[in-house]
Amino acid sequence: MNDLQNEMVSLRALEPGDIEILFELENDSSLWKYSNRIEPYSKELLQDYIANAHRGVLEIKQIKFTVVNREKDAVGFIDLFDFEPLHHRAAVGIVIHKKQQGSGLGAAALALLETYGQKYLQLHQLYAHIATENQISKVLFEKLGYKCVGTKEDWNYYDGRYHDELLYQKII
Repeated sequence: MNDLQNEMVSLRALEPGDIEILFELENDSSLWKYSNRIEPYSKELLQDYIANAHRGVLEIKQIKFTVVNREKDAVGFIDLFDFEPLHHRAAVGIVIHKKQQGSGLGAAALALLETYGQKYLQLHQLYAHIATENQISKVLFEKLGYKCVGTKEDWNYYDGRYHDELLYQKII
């Protein structure tokens, strides 16, 4: 096995064939509150994003991988963003299709991303911003050893009220 594959999933670069699942997940309005968005993305915009995904992490300070299951189906995406090479840290974002959640694919993908970040980007720490009510994400990150190191009170406004956001961190 290579550095971007384990017994459950593999991580690969975005490909044009990922457009349908990317379009579906990015335009799932129930997830927008977790990504600070309020409008959908067009297929054209997402196709341009995929076409420019080859630009390096050092240039654009982020990298997105497609999460692929054993059957070679794209099931979600995981990315490093706000990459800070000077401080050896980056934020983590992950979305797994609802049909695949709870199957361990997210944890397997996150473990691979940690290995990649440490080996190829010399990352010392990863962090994630998680809404207090996002139990699925809290369980996932805690399962992989992330610690809640702070609460940002009334940080985000959605569903007609303010919500706290938790900061999870892992030294790798």
